[in-house]
Amino acid sequence: MAFSDFFWNIFTFDIGIDLGTANTLIFVRNQGVSISEPSVVAMNTKTKEILSVGYDAQKMLGRTPASIIAIRPLKDGVISDFESTKEMIHYFIEKVHKDSQKFFKIARPRVVIGIPSAITEVERKAVIDAAISAGARNVYLIEEPMAAAIGCDLPITEATGSFIVDIGGGTSDIAVISLGGIVVDKSIRVAGDELTHDIINYVRGKYNLLIGETSAEKIKINLGNAYPGKENKKIEIKGRDILLGLPKVVTISEAEVREAMSNSLNIIIEAIYDALEETPPELVSDITERGIYITGGGALIRGIKKLFSEKIKVPFVVADDPLKSVVIGTAKILEDIDLLKSINSSDSDTYV
Repeated sequence: MAFSDFFWNIFTFDIGIDLGTANTLIFVRNQGVSISEPSVVAMNTKTKEILSVGYDAQKMLGRTPASIIAIRPLKDGVISDFESTKEMIHYFIEKVHKDSQKFFKIARPRVVIGIPSAITEVERKAVIDAAISAGARNVYLIEEPMAAAIGCDLPITEATGSFIVDIGGGTSDIAVISLGGIVVDKSIRVAGDELTHDIINYVRGKYNLLIGETSAEKIKINLGNAYPGKENKKIEIKGRDILLGLPKVVTISEAEVREAMSNSLNIIIEAIYDALEETPPELVSDITERGIYITGGGALIRGIKKLFSEKIKVPFVVADDPLKSVVIGTAKILEDIDLLKSINSSDSDTYV
């Protein structure tokens, strides 16, 4: 370890970041995952002052006056609002260091950030600039499917095939990995957010009922399913009647939610199938034996493993902690930065 790194380890925390469209997870070295909050920023539109970040900002979604906006600064896995993203990263870095009760710490960490595999060079630079502007002294980027595979303890550096499907909020990243490199790479902008919008559109089309993203997200969490089960649970949902403009209550079932999400799930299945078709036969054999790993929030949809296995004719495995696979992967990189050298990825670069 260089003396400069030894010095900074005394005064700062190194952190890994899963910078997600829906949620941001922060891993603090030697402490574990310390932050998991919505990727939402509330801002005063007149003064441009940041009012709140994370859970507090999420509570404002759809409830703000004209002078305040609550936004998600990342769209489809990439930065859509640079200033808000910078402030959000800065908030999380500061929070990590302020929450430390053991030592006086300075917010100048090394940062490993998981990024979607298909982002452009401009989008990649925006992530780097945002992290540096937020106080990072070194920034390391790693593609999310690679980070997820590392987080799942898959043998990424061996001459064997590992298949990962990371269904996040804005993107579904699909990758086949062997010998430290991504052999097949697909990223589609159909993921958790699209499933939420599917529910909004379904309720609007069938019941003439307008509901917001927050309500649709709750429906997805409570009733979201990909394969028929023994029960068909139902819940009441409230919204505004499109025709009358008045409050309205309807009851929606698991079967209806499954129907609403089916098209988007089929698009993800097609992308997985396409990736398998592009995979060399030798690696397909490895994948068939080990199974295809599902991570990200989408892995929590009930019955998704069964649906995918039935459609693709290959066994699927849901990661032990799918929400944390990427951030755990960044944590392992923090413990062994040299591991990046064994990963054949244009994104596993260091920025100072």
